[in-house]
Amino acid sequence: MRSPSSASLGFILFLGFFGGIIFWGGFNTGMEATNTEAFCSSCHAPIVEEIKETIHYSNRSGVRAICSDCHVPHNWTDKMIRKVQASKELVAFAMGTIDTPEKFYQRRRHLADREWARMKKNNSQECRNCHEFAFMDFSEQGQRSVKMHSTALANGDKTCIDCHKGIAHKLPDMTGVEGWH
Repeated sequence: MRSPSSASLGFILFLGFFGGIIFWGGFNTGMEATNTEAFCSSCHAPIVEEIKETIHYSNRSGVRAICSDCHVPHNWTDKMIRKVQASKELVAFAMGTIDTPEKFYQRRRHLADREWARMKKNNSQECRNCHEFAFMDFSEQGQRSVKMHSTALANGDKTCIDCHKGIAHKLPDMTGVEGWH
């Protein structure tokens, strides 16, 4: 009774190993399911519709960004942190805080400010997964873009979201925000 047999120990290890694989597979499948456009649009339908009017949805190269490309970090640790943060939105939807387009638009500025602060803090990492200064061809950009991008590159003091708020979504009411007209 004090020491298990080799067979029972092997059986326990076998169950633990395969149980771990099944758990990890289920967990990963669930995480990936929450990265789909269909999942996002179940609460954020008005926003998903707005994206259809932008270059991130339809463009000459056929490369299309979906919600998770911009709003979910790609590395595992940051992705898990973001998923926990985003669970507040699921709770808000379930509790009726943002369950209609009208309620969503009332909270839109708060949600946008929170997302912009997150992107500022991480140096717009999700933007940089596709757009990186080192690979930009300034000769293909307009004068204003060249000036702004080269200045930001030289100074290193700006991140994508500083200038590109509203690039993939319509801006919320920006009344009272310095620098927005």
